[in-house]
Amino acid sequence: MPAIALTDHGVMFGAIEFYKKAEKAGIKPIIGMEAYIVTKGSRFEKSTQPTENGGKRSAYHHILLLAKDEQGYKNLLKLCTIAHTEGFYYKPRIDTDALRKHRDGLLATSACAGGVVSAHLVSGNDKEAYEAAEIYKDIFGDDFYIEIQNHGLEREAIVRAKAPKLAKDLGLKLIGTNDIHYLKHEHAIAHNIMLLIPDASSTNTPDYTQLRYQTDQVYFKSTKEMLELFKEFPEAITSTLEVNEKCNLKLNLKKNYMPNFPIPKDSGVSTLDEYFDKLSRQGFEKRYPDPSPELRERLEH
Repeated sequence: MPAIALTDHGVMFGAIEFYKKAEKAGIKPIIGMEAYIVTKGSRFEKSTQPTENGGKRSAYHHILLLAKDEQGYKNLLKLCTIAHTEGFYYKPRIDTDALRKHRDGLLATSACAGGVVSAHLVSGNDKEAYEAAEIYKDIFGDDFYIEIQNHGLEREAIVRAKAPKLAKDLGLKLIGTNDIHYLKHEHAIAHNIMLLIPDASSTNTPDYTQLRYQTDQVYFKSTKEMLELFKEFPEAITSTLEVNEKCNLKLNLKKNYMPNFPIPKDSGVSTLDEYFDKLSRQGFEKRYPDPSPELRERLEH
């Protein structure tokens, strides 16, 4: 296995630790994010959509984004920030406008069965699936892949049945992936118990054998297992190697990246130290109209 990708849902908290440990192990790290994207409307809208159990959730689908280079990494960071500061509604969400603006250096896949294309295939809205795929093909070109998975779920079987024709019709490639939420197959129950902890109370004890993810297959599979899962779709395996060749992010983690704070032209100072001193004194006078000598001494330090 020449490379491994980290694509947490909506966040990049583990990216640097992952990058360091992958490099130490001699494996190429591919940094990404499985983004929540509003496909109808704007990230600024607080809209909902029905769930399978009759409830409601924030309106979004999934799209997988991978950094091909440093520019792509910077755009991932930007999109992650936008999702949290502008699009947060139950989940950190971006929208198509933000993605189009910050697409450089990124590679994308249609994600899981809840993805931007697959969700429509599952619900029988094939026309919408084609329209969605064309949107992301327009944004990413040959760097957009139609993703298929096989965790033994019925909705994934629907996607695998329809995705090859869609990909062929639109001149796109299939790519096979596997969700990883724990390391080994035997960790499924322990992982499920962790998910159920928030639901437990003195009057309610959830059945830990009822898997929240409806499958015990979201573990780190070997190359042999992946080849067996996608033996009917050899192109989907080949595409993973193609993505590996496209993603070559190099981070200089030995350099200190200090933030740059522009000094206002009308501030009357010329250096950052002077500007910091000025802001500190202004804030001090605002907070302490009648400061004690002890407070003034602290200000000077």
